[in-house]
Amino acid sequence: MLAEIALLAGAGCYLHKRRRTKNLAQALTPMPAAENSNEPATSVLSGARRLLRDIKSAMTADARQQLQVDIDPRVLETLAEERGKASQRMKLAMGAMGLALLGGIYPVFSLFGALGVLYLSRRMFMRALKDFKLRHYLSNNLLGLLMTLGMLATGQLVLAAFSAVMGSFFAKIIDRVEDNTQKQLIVTFVEHPEYVWVLKDGVEIQTQFNAVQVDDIVVVNAGEVIPVDGTIRSGMASIDQHILTGESRPVEKSVGDKVFASTLLLSGRIHILVTTTGQATAAAKIGKVLSYTQSYKDTLITRGREISDRFIPFTLGVSALTLPVLGAGAATAVLWSSTGSTMGITGPVSVLVYSQILARQGILIKDGRALESLRQVNTIVFDKTGTLTQEQPTVAKIHGLEGYSENTVLRYAAAAEYRQPHPIARAIRAKAEERQLELPELDEASYQVGYGIKVTMENRVIRVGSSRYLRHEGIKLPRSVRSIQQKADSNSHSLVYVSIDRQLAGIVELMPTVRPEAESIIGYLRQRGFKLVMISGDHEEPTRRMAETFGIDRYFAETLPENKAALVRQLREQGDFVCFVGDGINDAMAMKTAQLSVSLKGASTVATDTAQIIFMDGTLKQLEPLFRYMDEFEGTMKKNLITSIVPGVVSISGIFLLHFGVAAAMGLTYLGCFVGLGNSLLPLIRYQQNDKPTGGQLQKTGIGNVA
Repeated sequence: MLAEIALLAGAGCYLHKRRRTKNLAQALTPMPAAENSNEPATSVLSGARRLLRDIKSAMTADARQQLQVDIDPRVLETLAEERGKASQRMKLAMGAMGLALLGGIYPVFSLFGALGVLYLSRRMFMRALKDFKLRHYLSNNLLGLLMTLGMLATGQLVLAAFSAVMGSFFAKIIDRVEDNTQKQLIVTFVEHPEYVWVLKDGVEIQTQFNAVQVDDIVVVNAGEVIPVDGTIRSGMASIDQHILTGESRPVEKSVGDKVFASTLLLSGRIHILVTTTGQATAAAKIGKVLSYTQSYKDTLITRGREISDRFIPFTLGVSALTLPVLGAGAATAVLWSSTGSTMGITGPVSVLVYSQILARQGILIKDGRALESLRQVNTIVFDKTGTLTQEQPTVAKIHGLEGYSENTVLRYAAAAEYRQPHPIARAIRAKAEERQLELPELDEASYQVGYGIKVTMENRVIRVGSSRYLRHEGIKLPRSVRSIQQKADSNSHSLVYVSIDRQLAGIVELMPTVRPEAESIIGYLRQRGFKLVMISGDHEEPTRRMAETFGIDRYFAETLPENKAALVRQLREQGDFVCFVGDGINDAMAMKTAQLSVSLKGASTVATDTAQIIFMDGTLKQLEPLFRYMDEFEGTMKKNLITSIVPGVVSISGIFLLHFGVAAAMGLTYLGCFVGLGNSLLPLIRYQQNDKPTGGQLQKTGIGNVA
């Protein structure tokens, strides 16, 4: 009779299910796998298995798919609504258990308790039906449904209701961990200037960043980061856009040229006609990251599904053989002993826990599969500019001309750049401080239109900037400068020209600054046995020297951005599992081509959204803790596997040798699950005890009480 009730209840809920699924799909149209919402099942096994039910293609796919979702208020409202429904289902499960307990005194309550359990099982029933239509007959949903019906048929209503409560409880744990991971990501990515200057009717008005619209005119001064994408309407400027192009030298732009958000205006002053607002960019960035976190349950690469699927035929076979020998109760107990099933819970929790730990360390894991991919990496490819080198260059040489000494040229250049915040100015001032030069006071500063700065000091007019700027000012460059320019170009060095009055006095030559941590990090990676490759858009000679200095196995010089992906593809075809480390849009295709990608905080929006792992402090120091935590993660997963397999083996043995029933089998399963959860949460607890916040770490979000 109870089986008939189950069928009728499932059929009666069918239309209700379709209607709710349709409403949810409409609200979550941009988001993939929306139909697989994060809802508790009626038991820990069915909840765990349903967790990984529809990600088989993601688990076996070779190419990583990028989720493209913008923020939509309907999406956030739906997520909040679904979490509210999850809490409601927990209350329903507890209510069903209360009715089941009352049924021991007043039998009529047992019927209502059974109906409550069946109501909570309706989603599992619908998914089992869908599995049958897809000819996936031996599914996790079928196993969970048989367990529920088996307990009801053998009169173990209290245990059936208890399994519903526990299934909701474990799902709530995963939701809690996932929710806090999501909050961590939101805090990380909501970074933008609070105010910008907008030109309206000839007057500059300070406007909130979120209020900037397309076709507004934004004013940007030297030393400021350009907040929007747009076109220069007036002005000329020198812009550091290495995060976009990979070039280590500044680019000179004037009216009609395009500029991009996140690039740095080194000198000059420009008016930008906005074509893409920063708010839209921020929303897209946050939306894409939220789409990853909301889909964590459908994208985590865990071995739990593979393990449980492998044992389903064995479990069903043993249960079928047990039925005529020991009866329905023992057969149901065997179903509860499914080996490896709890990995569906402990695996995702472990990934989310380590994602949170790494995020607090300044390592952002956007895709849970990255932790699984790390252990397969054998080749690491570095982009040279901006990755192995720093943003701020170093003064390599000072060329004194027309009888001026190096110190005189450097002294005037540093004084002119005294108030400038851009990297080149800081490099010049640092060199002057190193030589302990006393800088003259400025009489007058004039930030004129151009690619440099003109100041007056000691009754002399000093101009500092590019060769184009000096020519624009009517200053002739002697022929002797050509050899300096050619040599600097071959070494990928940049030049800053300094004139005194109307005469070129000297040239400051700057070279890329190697990151101080690069040598030690590369040494660490070599000790781990990784193949190291460097790709650079610079010339052959400086690229070769850097590769030899660091002991990098292979290098590719003078590589265009569009060819980086081809080189990565070539390495993959040779059988390498590639991790690409870069920082810009010119790396985006290479990042997508690699099996795993890492981006630094200074990356542009596209690079940030492309990479699976992001170093928020903008350095390479995080590579060592990344792989160290990967080792810990692997150890945690192995322990989880043990806690998932051992209870099943003990339970099946006990059923045949010691006449264990459903309660004992269920208890062993839950014991293994609790031990596995404790093992999964232990790294987070240990980290919180030892955590000493630093500037590079993200602010805590209060996730200590996960359980």
